[in-house]
Amino acid sequence: MEITWFNEKPKDCIVTLAPGNITLNKPATTFFESAYSVMLGIEKAKQLIIIKPLSKADAMKHDIPESNKYKITVRSSYGRVTNKAFVEELSELFKIRLDTVAKKYKATWDHKNELMVVDLKEEV
Repeated sequence: MEITWFNEKPKDCIVTLAPGNITLNKPATTFFESAYSVMLGIEKAKQLIIIKPLSKADAMKHDIPESNKYKITVRSSYGRVTNKAFVEELSELFKIRLDTVAKKYKATWDHKNELMVVDLKEEV
């Protein structure tokens, strides 16, 4: 008897941009389960959003300015960073219209640098 066991493929990491917040789906949230806060960045030339989780120890150090750290809320099925100014900056910079509907983008985890990379060229 030759059995091939079913193995569900891992689901994609998806990040949703909405007016005022960034929401991570469950697979994306797994990388932020122990995050105390996050840093948000933009790679303009490649149209990327960078989200870096910070542990409590890293967040409490004084080498990262408070203005660069943002609260992340992690629930069982999603994670959310509320930052209206950042989302508005993205909208203007990359001409993303979020007034009628939220936009979903593919994201990948960069293991080497321990950060999430959201590709704004890969809308889902």
